[in-house]
Amino acid sequence: MEKNLDFHKPTFEEAAKLSEVYALRDNKTCDSTVLDTYLWKDLYNTQIYLEDEAAIILMQDDKGYFAAMPYCREEDIHKYFELLREYFNEELKRPLRIDLADEDAMRALGLLCNPDFTIEEESDLKDYLYDADELRNLSGKKFQKKRNLINKFMKEYEGRWEYRTMCCVDEYFLEEFMKEWVDTRLSEGAESRETLISEKDGLIDILRNCDKVTFRIGGIFIDEVLEAFSIGSYNSREKMAVISVEKGNPEIPGIYQMINQQFLLNAFEDAELVNREDDMGLEGLRQAKESYNPVGFARKYRVCEKII
Repeated sequence: MEKNLDFHKPTFEEAAKLSEVYALRDNKTCDSTVLDTYLWKDLYNTQIYLEDEAAIILMQDDKGYFAAMPYCREEDIHKYFELLREYFNEELKRPLRIDLADEDAMRALGLLCNPDFTIEEESDLKDYLYDADELRNLSGKKFQKKRNLINKFMKEYEGRWEYRTMCCVDEYFLEEFMKEWVDTRLSEGAESRETLISEKDGLIDILRNCDKVTFRIGGIFIDEVLEAFSIGSYNSREKMAVISVEKGNPEIPGIYQMINQQFLLNAFEDAELVNREDDMGLEGLRQAKESYNPVGFARKYRVCEKII
């Protein structure tokens, strides 16, 4: 190999540099910003290799090692793709596997017609894309139900609710919300304890480092209690807000519609596009995301090197 790929755990001190590298080429997926990299770094044992103008992300799941598509300028993607392939073959002694590969990179590398690789679209993991102005204004007949829920919420909680831009001093509110969220989800048997705890710890860790990681977080408070929050980041190259987490008290009608709209109005005034991530193949989540009338999708692919 031309380079020795020395991987290490991502630190918050290098988040700003990593953000610059992530924005070097076109990419409309949620993985075009660093927030998810830090949020899930413990669950996937994330390791990074970082240069001035390139980054390679290595992860692990129950099937073994996998990587993200290299982050670099489009004209350099062939170079770093081959470096990654060599690392898998020579160091890890296994064929290359890339998950959540974006369409722009796939096209630049010509992978869809490369006989050396098996390509599979990860259809349940495609990101939903929306017109930002539509989600801010909720105009027209297709958003009538959303406006009705917001109006009902505002009437019922008039004088009792407020939207706040949150930061590290609000750690207590976020921790209390997430404790209750985890307990509720576990009682419903909806998700694994490991995933829920990892998300809770990752969110709190990110909030504690709000001076290092570029993200925005906002919450809806009712009677001084956090009842909904959203966290996202901005892809300036695509003029796109990426909404990584959105949670609310399901017992409060209209709370999700409120945080969805208020977060965009207050945190992403300049965004033209909104990426609200995938539906994980869950029917209820799919219906919720489709109800906001997506304008397109950021499709993703699994790339597996064929064993000869």
